[in-house]
Amino acid sequence: MVPFLDIREQNRRIEKELRAAVDQVIDNAQFILGPGTKSFEEAFAAYCGTKYCVGVNNGTSALHMALIANGIGPGDEVITTAHTWISTSWAISYVGATPKYVDIDPQTYNLDPSLVESVITPRTKAILPVHLYGQACELKSLSSICDSHNLRLIEDAAQAHGAKCDGKRVGSIGHIGCFSFYPGKNLGAFGEAGAVVTDDQEMAERIRRLRDHAQDGRHNHVELGFNTRMEGIQGAVLEVKLRHLDAWNEARRRLADYYRENLANVSGLRLPQCVDPQGHVWHLFVVLVDAARRDEIRQELADQGIATGVHYPTPVPLQPVYQHLGHKPGDFPVAEDVMAQCISLPMFPEWEESQARQVVDAVKMVVSNK
Repeated sequence: MVPFLDIREQNRRIEKELRAAVDQVIDNAQFILGPGTKSFEEAFAAYCGTKYCVGVNNGTSALHMALIANGIGPGDEVITTAHTWISTSWAISYVGATPKYVDIDPQTYNLDPSLVESVITPRTKAILPVHLYGQACELKSLSSICDSHNLRLIEDAAQAHGAKCDGKRVGSIGHIGCFSFYPGKNLGAFGEAGAVVTDDQEMAERIRRLRDHAQDGRHNHVELGFNTRMEGIQGAVLEVKLRHLDAWNEARRRLADYYRENLANVSGLRLPQCVDPQGHVWHLFVVLVDAARRDEIRQELADQGIATGVHYPTPVPLQPVYQHLGHKPGDFPVAEDVMAQCISLPMFPEWEESQARQVVDAVKMVVSNK
């Protein structure tokens, strides 16, 4: 069996480091925030190239806190992509704003900058792009649009730890960057965790208050606050794993190269496009197949011991929860086509060549023999 990812093997290889870090938190008994979180925040800010990092309890909260800190609220509109996990839209809805969706670029599957200005209105306050599958959005164009229209640029980098755009780490380019450390991410915690990074001291300080019941000093609550604090154990684990992130991302690139080289001529299979080979961190390796055969192909791969995923089957604006926005099938043709055809192949840095060969052989047989 080739797993979709192999968290157990990753943890096994650095088990001594991880146990030492967790033991230290147990010894100091500071399980909420504490030195484990603070040390990771400092390390991750330095890694991303920002002045500040604020750890929170998950990636959804990171987005939520970032929107509040950027002054987004009821009556505002936030432009975002139709193709992503729903947390991006949850955060917009949580603050009372309205998500305004645009279609995706057919090559990168990221938000298409050429469509953004057509949906800007006087109520638009921010653009919230997602660096999907580990590939950075075209932030130069989005930054220019934000500058022209006085909008905030909030990066959803939940799938792109360590990815780069024009030589800079994602998360450091907009006004604020948001990360998830869900266990299956390129940088994953021992449970839920998230963070925001920014160069803006005022925003960082506000999020530090918001995550801890909006306290400005003990028992002095200055606004509506939240309990979204990072746990000390998660911070300690993440700091250990951060030291290995670049090597893990490089291993992901090698696996992506192997797939792209050995699956290049398979009829009926479209491989992902890579704009910047050194900037892409390959959180997912997503191929496209005939939509009518996708479920059949996945089942046949499973029968041969190959685990796959679908990221994602339905555009967010077509989800039942957002039906009140009035979108209908056909409104986002590129995203709808991609989401009907996509299959995610196994992608993890601990891969062995025998596993990669097994995936390639199975995909060739299943996809091209019908």
